[in-house]
Order: sequence, then structure tokens, then C-alpha cells
Amino acid sequence: MASETAAKVIPGSGPGLRIPVHLGVIMDGNGRWAKARGKMRTEGHVQGVNALRTLVQSCITHGVGYVTVFSFSSENWTRPPEEVSFIFNLLRRFVASDLQRLIRNNVKVRIIGSRQGLEPSLIRLIDDAEAKTAGNTGLVLCVAFNYGGRAEIADAMRTLAHEVAAGRLDPMSICEATITRSLYSADIPDPDLIIRTSGEQRLSNFLLWQSAYSEFVFVPENWPDFDEESFLRVLETYSLRDRRFGGLGSSGT
Repeated sequence: MASETAAKVIPGSGPGLRIPVHLGVIMDGNGRWAKARGKMRTEGHVQGVNALRTLVQSCITHGVGYVTVFSFSSENWTRPPEEVSFIFNLLRRFVASDLQRLIRNNVKVRIIGSRQGLEPSLIRLIDDAEAKTAGNTGLVLCVAFNYGGRAEIADAMRTLAHEVAAGRLDPMSICEATITRSLYSADIPDPDLIIRTSGEQRLSNFLLWQSAYSEFVFVPENWPDFDEESFLRVLETYSLRDRRFGGLGSSGT
């Protein structure tokens, strides 16, 4: 699907500024932001939510179609229980305080990841946010929650295996498109651009299948410090990239 997500140019966004159709964001560095200021790690997560609000508004302003944020990975369960509980409660507070704002801004909310192990009340909250924004036609805010790229692929393989075992799918017909349709993100285009904050330079199990031809930009700011200026700087960097999708670039090389 990578070829379906060619970036568009938005007039007035800056000279020649290219806007990704789908932006992926690994929001890293909340704890380091807090530690550098002598604060509890949980305060970093609170400030990270403020940065998320800024990101959503920036995406709306500049015409990004989809933004997927990595909010809680399947590996984050190894963190201290009190921090995990705080993050879950923070998600509840974010939905409670921001859902109406998202609806007013025509934002559609999608949550991808495993629902296994989540409290029933949290699952109901996720279902409610998706249902109330299902008819919106603007920015799609996709939250990767309790998500892992390898687990997503494994779940897709189990789904296909059941289809084969039931006689509904010929194994010889399985192709890349078949797998893509079985992922959590089946109806979402592949990300054109993935950014990670805090200076770390790895995917950490984020959108592994979907990122085959994504561009990557790693920025030094910790996530709570990522603002509109940071966003524009990333777009300027992305605008200089020559995306080839395995073929020849615009220069013929």
C-alpha cells in the first residue's frame, strides 16, 4: 500500500512543503523529560498528553490525513505497575476531556492493538470513543495502545490460518495484500513518515509491516517538548526526501 500514500503539497504550508498522508509518531522521552526536571515520571506522561493535543492540532492545520501515535506498547507491561496504572488512567482522562473537542474538529478515533488483558471498563471507553467518532471525515487519529508490531503480524497469521483450516482460503492465494487486510490497520494506508522523539533511532516494534517504505526522522526533543515548530522542522526534512519505493528516484538514481 505504500504507493497509495504519496505525499501531497498543501498551498500556504510553506514553500514546497510536502505533507504526509499518514504520519506515525513514536512519542518517546516522557520519563527522561521528567527526570531532567527533578519530577516524577508520571508528570512526564501528563505533559506528553499536552504535546499530543498540539500534534493533533498541527495535523489538522496542515492537512495530514492519518496520524498513528504509539501510546502504550505490549512490552510496556514490564514497567512498574503504578506507572502502567497511571498511563491507563491518563488515557481515560484524555478521552473524557478531549472527546468532544475531537468530535467538533471532525476527528475520527481508531484504537489499534490487543484488547486482551485490558479492564472491561477501559475496553468500553475505547469502543465508545470509536463509535462516537465513526462518522467523522477529517483527520484519523489512530492510537496504538497495548500494541506490538510482531504481535499484530502473529494475530494476522492466526486469522489466516483459521480461514485456511475452515476451507475458506486457499493458502496459495495468500499474498502481501491478504496479510495487509488481516492487520489491525487494515483500512489505513501505510505511513509515509515515522518520527521518533528523544534522539533514539529504532522502531521498537512499531508498525513493522506497514513501515517497509516509510521515511524516518529522529528528533532530539523529548516528547513533551515537541511543538508546532518541531513539527514544521520535521516536515521540512521530509520534504527534502526522494521517495523511490524500490524504484528510481526523481534524479534517475
